[in-house]
Amino acid sequence: MKIASLLLPILLASPLLPAAAQAASVTPARTVSVSGSAEIKVAPDEILLNVGVETRNLELAPAKRLNDERVAAALAFLARNGVPSKDVQTDFISIEPQYEYDDNSSRAAQERSRVVPVVYIVRKSIGIRLTRTDNFETILAGLLDNGVQHIHGIEFRTSQLRKHRDAARALAVQAAKEKADALTTGLGARRGPVQSVSESYSGGWWRSGATWGGGRGQMMQNVSQNGGGGEGADGATLSVGQISVTASVDVSFAIE
Repeated sequence: MKIASLLLPILLASPLLPAAAQAASVTPARTVSVSGSAEIKVAPDEILLNVGVETRNLELAPAKRLNDERVAAALAFLARNGVPSKDVQTDFISIEPQYEYDDNSSRAAQERSRVVPVVYIVRKSIGIRLTRTDNFETILAGLLDNGVQHIHGIEFRTSQLRKHRDAARALAVQAAKEKADALTTGLGARRGPVQSVSESYSGGWWRSGATWGGGRGQMMQNVSQNGGGGEGADGATLSVGQISVTASVDVSFAIE
């Protein structure tokens, strides 16, 4: 009985041995993995601005009234200069009472001092989309002359992002194929069919700054990329420059 019990596990395990030996003899696939990238420089055709108006007063009502007047002046300026109302949005409003404390006073005295604020601060941010880039400096200067005190963000972008991304991707794919050809040919082989591919994009906009609210408003989305700068033509001090649209692909080819 003891002999039979020892032989049974051995007999049960024996059918597995040929399969394990067969798996060990499988030849791994021959592949070459490469990456390709491309960058296209394009002139932006849209500009997003985020600007702010801030007022202070010992009383809330005068602080809010003055803020409303300055915002109204900025909106009227935009309307006079051909910026449609659909491209203008008030995206942040804040009313902040500030209190003054005596560091040497007791906590109870500090709590009592919070009853009456020493000043009220009213803030509003305005998001603006400009579809003409040639009047960018005029609009910006005019806003500062019509109640705006803060420039929170400037974003240059292209409305033809899909087209430029497709072009950048085609160049990135070509770069990956050429790299695979160079590697395989140099080793006496050939590039075979594609085994796997993935892609990524960036660019199509350039942005700087931040708003009081800690974001960039509904009209200012996406992430920052490289953009042009410097002095523009005809003595202008602001230039829209160019923005980058980039694409990258990772491809694995079979080796023949």
